Amino acid sequence: MNASANHDEMLAARLVTLASVLTGMGDVAVAVSGGVDSMTLACFARQTLGRRATMFHALSPAVPADATTRVRRVASERGWNLEVIDAREFENGDYVANPVNRCFHCKTSLYAAIRQATRAQVVSGTNLDDLSDYRPGLIAARDHGVRHPFVEAEIDKMAVRALARQLDLHDVAELPSSPCLSSRIETGIAIEADTLDRVHAAEQLIRERHAPRAVRCRVRAGGIVIELDEGLLAQLSDDCRDTLAAEVRALFAPTRHRSVAFAPYVVGSAFLRGVPIVG
Repeated sequence: MNASANHDEMLAARLVTLASVLTGMGDVAVAVSGGVDSMTLACFARQTLGRRATMFHALSPAVPADATTRVRRVASERGWNLEVIDAREFENGDYVANPVNRCFHCKTSLYAAIRQATRAQVVSGTNLDDLSDYRPGLIAARDHGVRHPFVEAEIDKMAVRALARQLDLHDVAELPSSPCLSSRIETGIAIEADTLDRVHAAEQLIRERHAPRAVRCRVRAGGIVIELDEGLLAQLSDDCRDTLAAEVRALFAPTRHRSVAFAPYVVGSAFLRGVPIVG
């Protein structure tokens, strides 16, 4: 048996387990952010459980508008039972302060809001690979009894993307990882909705102009840093960088964040462990 066939067989076995895990939960409430993991889980849950699966998507300044548009589109196409909610995380001072465990406070607000809306088992799109990273949101999930079907079925990110393709979610399957916009704000700098709007606008501008493989607009204590994949970064001329910097600076002009620099994309580079944990 060749490697491809073996991989397909392993995935098929894990999908049987995933279906069994979901079926054993009864009614489920899927927290859907708009990324590949949660979107794929939602579609599989709808296929497996039918109307026993309800999807919950939270509107927030930290969620890009295109993610919400994607959720609504797929919900319409696939016949989801979709509930759009406000998790009110910006009313949580511990979240707004942007401590090292900001994600704990964000997910606490999200899961509490879902819990108020349903008695179904809340599930997330967390996959096996996520367990190797520092994710304080998983503590909030534990506190609220949230289960992770992909983890229980031993499904990693590669398998999630393969499942998305099987479900004909081809555009979703190729989505790059894209944490919430608050992850662009350096730990310890307060989260502000208008700053997140500017971050998103800057990233959209760069995507439209240059189609980067990766782009992050980081808000740091010393100013704005535009992180790009190394291939694109090497191609940008000095004139192009100057033009982009001026355009990004204009987006942030009403704020104190004025200097603009460029750097290679590094996962989680706005996350600083030296800031105290809150709560």
